Amino acid sequence: MDRPYVSPIRAEQVRLTRRRITDAAHALFLERGYTATTIAAVAASAGVSAQTVYNVFGTKPALLKHVYDVRLVGDDEPIPMQDRPDVRALYTEEDAARFLRGYATLGGAVMERLGPLLVVIANGAGSDPDLAAHIVTVNGERLVGTGMVAQRISDLGALRRGLDVDRARDRIWTLNSLEVWNLLTGLRGWSHTEAVDWIGEAMCDAVLDRG
Repeated sequence: MDRPYVSPIRAEQVRLTRRRITDAAHALFLERGYTATTIAAVAASAGVSAQTVYNVFGTKPALLKHVYDVRLVGDDEPIPMQDRPDVRALYTEEDAARFLRGYATLGGAVMERLGPLLVVIANGAGSDPDLAAHIVTVNGERLVGTGMVAQRISDLGALRRGLDVDRARDRIWTLNSLEVWNLLTGLRGWSHTEAVDWIGEAMCDAVLDRG
């Protein structure tokens, strides 16, 4: 069966529309909060109809997840985080300490892009079931990612004696979190560099066999 022809111009128009909606939603979520932001308001800010927003994303929680995913990786290219060039390059590092410090650096870059939205989500999760469900989803995704990090440390033969991959994953997962980042940079006023450096060293202390 022949595939339907999709005009490159039409495809680019769709992508630009998605980008306008995504940018508008992100700005409004930060300004008003998730619950107070309506699809109608997002549509008006993006210069499209509310039906267009529904046609593109389906639901408001799906729109939030898309905004989150774009801020996570830094663009709207359909390339998973683990397939990004900087992540693939990181996994070629064979020194476990440098690998974890590099992972902390990547995590710091993600927090700079995503942190303000995560604060909005965390602040509203107690009263909005959409946000509570979102946190469950993204914490699960983050657990998978930190599990890959812990497995890499194990594969390098550098995991602390008596520590299994699952417990190493949980320690890295905790250190690579909004809560830790906010305590350091938000409440205590640490700089980005100070926070990244400390988190990287804390990860090394938590999981590496340094004896």
